[in-house]
This record gives sequence, C-alpha cells and structure tokens, in this order.
Amino acid sequence: MLLTADVGNTNIKLGIFDGDELRYKFRFATNDKKTSDEFAVVLYTFFQIYDIDYKKINGSIISSVVPKVTQPLGTAIEIVTGVKSLVIGPGLKSGMDLKIDRPETLGGDIVCGCVGAFEKYGGPAIVIFMGTATVIAYVDEHCAYRGGVIAPGVGISLDALTSGGALLPAIDLMAPKKAICTNTADCMRSGIMNGTRCMLDGMIDMFINETGKACNVVATGGLAPQMIKNCTHKIVFEENLILDGLRLIYMRNKKPHTSV
Repeated sequence: MLLTADVGNTNIKLGIFDGDELRYKFRFATNDKKTSDEFAVVLYTFFQIYDIDYKKINGSIISSVVPKVTQPLGTAIEIVTGVKSLVIGPGLKSGMDLKIDRPETLGGDIVCGCVGAFEKYGGPAIVIFMGTATVIAYVDEHCAYRGGVIAPGVGISLDALTSGGALLPAIDLMAPKKAICTNTADCMRSGIMNGTRCMLDGMIDMFINETGKACNVVATGGLAPQMIKNCTHKIVFEENLILDGLRLIYMRNKKPHTSV
C-alpha cells in the first residue's frame, strides 16, 4: 500500500492507496512546531482508529508547502512504517513540463493536482485549487504547465473583511438568493460568494481568450463545491485530485524490484 501526504498551510491530508484505489483518507491541522515523534503518534493513532495494518505500507510520497513540516513528517512516517518518503521537488519525474520562469518555486500541491487533472481529463485544462489561497492553473494539451493566477483564498478574504471592519459580523458561507442584498450579513455573503463566482468565471474566460482553446475545468479544495455550483462554466469537482497526483508521480519514480 502507498501512503500519500499533502501538507498544506492549513491542513495535512493523508491518503492510503491499495493499488489504484484510495482506501483511507484523513486530515489534521498543520502545525510546524510538532516534532517527528509527535507526528508519529498522530499517524499511529489514525492507523489504530481505522484498523490499518501499517506493515503493509511499502511506499510513501509527500507534497509540502510548509518546509518546516516536511522533514519531521517524513521521519514520522519512517518511524511508524519503516518506509522512506519521496518528496515532490527537483529530481522527481512528474510527467509534466514546467514552462514557467522559475519552476522550482511552483508548489508541490499544484504540480500534483495538475498531474491528476491531466491524467483524468486531458488537456488543455484549467485547474482550480481552493485552499488557503485560490490558485488557478493552466495546463496545455501536451501536459505542460504554463502558469496561472494566485489570489487570496475565501477564508483569508473573509477574515480580512471581518477583522478590518469593526461593525462587520462573522458570517457563514451560505450564498444569498440575490446579488443585491438588504442586510449586512447577506451583503457580505454576496460579496464573498458571488464575488468568488464572478472571479472564477471571469478568469476562465480570460484563460480561454488568451490561449484560444476550449478547456476542461477541474476544481479541488474544501470550499470548491460551494463556490463552483453557481458558476456559468462547467467545472468538475475532484475531492482527491492532489492525492491522485501524488500516487501517479510515485508510480513514475518507483524503482523496480530486482532479484538477487
């Protein structure tokens, strides 16, 4: 079995694959103060809760945008399973050509998500990541990453709005029935929900206009289902896109067993 780990700024998402099938997944909050021993306790606890035989794990791969977490998490995985983890970065074959100014600066999660999207839907593809940041990426028909957009995530935008406006209340993220609202809370919901929807539709239009090509559009991230359901463009939601990409990249870098 293969253990995949997606380390984001807010959460760490783990997935365990048995062949091509994602059998288990769980998440916990990212904490760059945790030691490898503390991460090992977390991992071991999850394995016990879900009755997973960690001795069957024979491979592991990590994508991380939090460098302080990468090493202790990798050590923790080795402590519990005895397996050394591959880490997304220079030296690993992703199968995707990075046609940007500084390829080394591209987050591993974006690489994995784009690889997963291209494998399932082909290209050209627009891939939307809705996490701490909202990232919109473009992959051409040859599986080359051509660039994209980084914008504040929905949560960050809402936090900035409520913390910067003394009279603005905390709100949930339920879309109002109209764009023009008549109370403060619904006005804020319209700004966040409808504003994000308009941004996504507008950016998709701009990508298509700039490239001159129709695109498959795929989205992932916890808030993506709420944000894309009212978009005018057809956007497919894929919950496990990054984990799927991690699996694919692991298989492209797995060393074949040799008999002695």
